[in-house]
Amino acid sequence: MNRLSLTIAALLGCLSSFAVDANTVEIVYNGSTASITIADNISSYVSVTSGTSSHVTLIQDAAFAGINPTVDNEDGEIIYVLSGNSTDGSFLMEGAFKATVELNGLTLTNPAGPAIAVMNGKRIEVSAKKATVNTLTDGANADYNGCFHCKGHTKFKGKGTLNIVGNSKHAVYSKEYIEVKNLTLNVTGAVKDGIHCKEYFLMESGNVSISGAQDDGIQVELDGLASTGETIGHEDEDSGNFYMAAGTLTISNYQGKAIKAAGTISYSGGTQNFDKTDTEENATAIATIKNGSREGVTEIFDLSGRRLSSTPKHGIVIVKKDGKTTRQVVK
Repeated sequence: MNRLSLTIAALLGCLSSFAVDANTVEIVYNGSTASITIADNISSYVSVTSGTSSHVTLIQDAAFAGINPTVDNEDGEIIYVLSGNSTDGSFLMEGAFKATVELNGLTLTNPAGPAIAVMNGKRIEVSAKKATVNTLTDGANADYNGCFHCKGHTKFKGKGTLNIVGNSKHAVYSKEYIEVKNLTLNVTGAVKDGIHCKEYFLMESGNVSISGAQDDGIQVELDGLASTGETIGHEDEDSGNFYMAAGTLTISNYQGKAIKAAGTISYSGGTQNFDKTDTEENATAIATIKNGSREGVTEIFDLSGRRLSSTPKHGIVIVKKDGKTTRQVVK
């Protein structure tokens, strides 16, 4: 009887070791393979299209809108926990609802693309678990924007460490805003910018170190044609502004500017270990063009974003030229 009880207990312990928390997908990399475990309560919302390959592709159902909210996960979003090692792997997630990517001792290199690509236009929280070291490296000459590439707004947090090398373009790229809190984020090389985002950049706390960027340390662009300016709580903000409230920011060995912002650059606290005079704000500053001149110009808009068929006689217009958007005075 005792032997039977021990056998059943051992079996239950073995089964529980493969269980994951509700709302959680666990991905463990091991060389050329990856094991994926999906919690029962979200199994109908997550599809794995990559099998056991170390190049993991997950589709978060477009119909998913949260499940089983808790105090720590108030929206009931899906949490993707990544750990393990691969020198030829990646993580790609698509979806239409906010999500969390938790890094729990991950070393991931993708020789042919981004190490992590989140093709989800919602809020994506990237958390490095306390006391863990996580490293992402991409491959050269690939068609994407960052070793870490996110389509949505990205919130970096956690009390762990995240190291990133960008061998193709930017080390960190977010199509919308970036916020950093508590995290130790080290960019140790980038073919273009160390960190590149749109809308705004906010450093609330933590330690960010950027070295070896072959363009700007940090660049912040506008997402739209015209700035909203700073908004209350940064709600729906698209200002191109850079904000630093606390923490330590170190930028060295770069070839462009330490910080380049389409809006303004402001420091309300924290430590800045870089030459603050080697920055550029109002990167969409108003320039002057002659009436009727459209050389190199692909599109012209008024300040309300309406496309113009010709250059007006005078005033301020928004011009797309050489792939860049600027405001220009017509004279």
